[in-house]
Amino acid sequence: MQCTVRHFLHHGIPAKNFAGLMELYECNYIRLRNLVPDADDIPDNVISRIEGVLDLHLRVVERCKFTTTLNLTYYFHDREGEFPAPDMQVRLYHDAQVGEVISCGRRRGQRHAVYNRMFHTYTLAEKWRMNRFLQKWLGYCLMQGHRFIPGRVLVPEQAAPDAQTHSVASVET
Repeated sequence: MQCTVRHFLHHGIPAKNFAGLMELYECNYIRLRNLVPDADDIPDNVISRIEGVLDLHLRVVERCKFTTTLNLTYYFHDREGEFPAPDMQVRLYHDAQVGEVISCGRRRGQRHAVYNRMFHTYTLAEKWRMNRFLQKWLGYCLMQGHRFIPGRVLVPEQAAPDAQTHSVASVET
């Protein structure tokens, strides 16, 4: 993708305008395709397990001809029990090659923080902020080595036969 310098504030971060938002969507699509190279070939629920880091959980919510909707999360545990965070639902638009945050719950350890594009109207700045968060998180997951590649992922039933279906991290509140 070709971009001019005026589209960026600094360090390759897109400006908080419509063009910058579309650029984030494109970047998120590329990073999601690196994380999930072929969403058609993986089971609906899988776990990427890398030694020394949190398990990354992926659930395919919907598979359509031109879109795929994914849910990505970690699982944490506190005094109130287990909870997913950041619990992001992302839609990939294969024809346009963009990925957009559809919903996000429990960001930054807040159990009831909710973003849901399907039921609320958000400003361009709010959409930009949520999709920028996804971009950073996907980069972090890829840097840790997470990939959802057939043969390299765990199906929840295989993950821990004598324990719960996912590993959790403790959070002090």
